[in-house]
Amino acid sequence: RLSQFHRDGFLVLERFFSPEECDSMRSQIQRIVEGMEVPPHCRTEFSTREEEQLQAQGSSDYFLTSGDKIRFFFEKGVLDKKGNFLIPKEKSISKIGHALHAHDPVFKQITHSSKVQELGRKLGLERPVIVQSMYIFKQPRIGGEVTPHQDATFLHTEPLGRILGFWIALEDATLENGCLWFIPGSHTNGITRRMVRVPSGASTCMEFVGSDPAYDDSQFIPLPIKKGGLILIHGEVVHKSELNSSESSRHAFTFHVMEAKGTSWSKENWLQPTPELPFPSLYT
Repeated sequence: RLSQFHRDGFLVLERFFSPEECDSMRSQIQRIVEGMEVPPHCRTEFSTREEEQLQAQGSSDYFLTSGDKIRFFFEKGVLDKKGNFLIPKEKSISKIGHALHAHDPVFKQITHSSKVQELGRKLGLERPVIVQSMYIFKQPRIGGEVTPHQDATFLHTEPLGRILGFWIALEDATLENGCLWFIPGSHTNGITRRMVRVPSGASTCMEFVGSDPAYDDSQFIPLPIKKGGLILIHGEVVHKSELNSSESSRHAFTFHVMEAKGTSWSKENWLQPTPELPFPSLYT
């Protein structure tokens, strides 16, 4: 299994979490959404298209200061020009991030669960720290595509190869509702693009340096996975997901871990540890 991960840059572990653990996360997120209060001027639509990303998130304090908080981001087309919801708020949300692992007891327990820690040790992680977490909804009919990308574009380390994603399916992820797609072996070529902070005073707080190549669609393979399955994602593997065109959602909880031993976290990353929340150790 380990050699398969090193070869492909991803690994599927079916039934890693129980149905009860998945349901507890879904119930908890429902409670969080019910209590959600986001002022209209802070409501941003989440996108992975470069221009929209810089415009919506790269100029938004609400996004850029979310690394140590629980904040809410919305699907495209669900807000009017004043930031009012065009559809029920619980149907409009795209993701919640980026510190569920630190501030919510249910997600903290999952992130630090003994089986996750054991997996970290099997992967040879010596000083893993959690840098961010997200709950992703992929709403029926409107759950947006995630364009091909590498996580290290946004979470850059020196040296590379120190970022690892844990992606947990809380419902069956299928071809119809937007499962993940990967280019096997694409984690071995480094990265070609970075999202970096720009000096204050610019019109946007972030910019992209470099550009991604035009990826060949035929190189991607889909990874449908059942509820409770875990996908390990190397920080440099190229992956994407399509628009959810089905009638069912595709909920997932995901978090990223950095091997902190011998590693420096880029000061240019959008996400930075804060005095209130230094990156917590995975091992408790």
